[in-house]
Amino acid sequence: MKKCLLAAVLLLIALVSTQAQDHEKNLRTIFDEALTNGQSYPMLEYLSLNIGHRLSGSPSAAAAVEYTRQQMEALGFDKVYLQEVMVPHWVRGQKEIGRIVNAKTFGSQDMNVIALGNSVGTGPSGLLAEVIELQSLEELEKLGKKNIEGKIVFFNRPMDAKHINTGHAYGGAGDQRVVGPSAAAKYGAVGVVVRSLTLALDDVPHTGTLIYEDGVTQIPAVAISTIGANYLSKTLKTNKGLQFYMETHCEMLPDVLSYNVIGELTGTTLPNEYIVVAGHLDSWDVGDGSHDDGAGCVQAIEAVRIFKATGIRPKRTIRAVMYMNEENGLRGGLEYARVAKEKGEKHLAALESDAGGFTPRGFGIKSTDAVLTKMQSWVPLLAPYELRKMVKGYGGADINPLEDQGTVLIGLMPDSQRYFDYHHTAEDTFDKVNKRELELGAASMAALIYLIDQEGF
Repeated sequence: MKKCLLAAVLLLIALVSTQAQDHEKNLRTIFDEALTNGQSYPMLEYLSLNIGHRLSGSPSAAAAVEYTRQQMEALGFDKVYLQEVMVPHWVRGQKEIGRIVNAKTFGSQDMNVIALGNSVGTGPSGLLAEVIELQSLEELEKLGKKNIEGKIVFFNRPMDAKHINTGHAYGGAGDQRVVGPSAAAKYGAVGVVVRSLTLALDDVPHTGTLIYEDGVTQIPAVAISTIGANYLSKTLKTNKGLQFYMETHCEMLPDVLSYNVIGELTGTTLPNEYIVVAGHLDSWDVGDGSHDDGAGCVQAIEAVRIFKATGIRPKRTIRAVMYMNEENGLRGGLEYARVAKEKGEKHLAALESDAGGFTPRGFGIKSTDAVLTKMQSWVPLLAPYELRKMVKGYGGADINPLEDQGTVLIGLMPDSQRYFDYHHTAEDTFDKVNKRELELGAASMAALIYLIDQEGF
């Protein structure tokens, strides 16, 4: 009996050892393919330079839908199709104007500003009002309506530089942009100026979405560059009653029909279980959206291409999804989750790349502790590729709607130090993306998908 038990234990050890060796070999194959025959960089080059920025509802967003569909078909994915989704159609209009007016020492001074996404416009007459500086939404209540009514509120809270992960710093300062305009409007403010969400000190304003609260007056809102914010703040200290002029021509048009773009590699033994690898296809209408999120889209396509090119056939169906409208509505992510639930599809995991095409460091996991512990056991297999982080995390905006269906949510974690230098700006362009970093990110995604597919949870 003891001999039989010993034999069984030895057999199990041998099987585990063989499996580990197979994983090591296949992971090496995945990275070799991405780094020697990778297609992510030329795909991003075309998306960025030939199509450009891709705000949802725009003709360029429609062109991006068709391009990514054709790419996945040309690469021989088993199934490629479009998923209809109605998206917002916000247009910026002509260039914004921001100006300090009636300063004692210099009179007027133009400032670099940019309208926030979904904002109403001032129209050609612009908006001129006294400006008041705040550091937080809580200060609105302290000041009260008598001190805010009729004024432009200037939210000037910077991102907290103490955070090593700059995404945490971004999250800590984002409320003033997203909900600040409606919060200020409740106290009678007529407009909002928000400090750009970046740790960089430059004269480049950062756009981004705002969300108007139902039943609250919609007031125009712009972001000002960090240099401009510091200058405005300094001027306010010595100029009581300082006025600010802002002029924007943006407007929200009726919703437009668009699409999520989906490509599949069918699983061999569990084809009705899905693993999603994703990015969002829309971008802001400044720059060309190379880091946010052209990089994530081409990495998702490339991850599936790598499986085909290496002959590694997954057990489960791998589904590359190009989500539409992450930036100013999240309609694509919500619609994908709704359809998946309606069809009763089982999504084991979803992995999104939406933090730029920089050097990958690991993954953020939104799951049970048991699943996280299992995934952390894979770190020794991934460490040779410098993927050492497997930590509790956010997942991603587009895939988060899948959470209530029991899906494990995962976000690729690239090095975060440069991302918010370019995020939502005219500086987010193809020349800022490093070919090898992009390819390493695609390989990292394919590698984790491989382990999830082979090991399960």
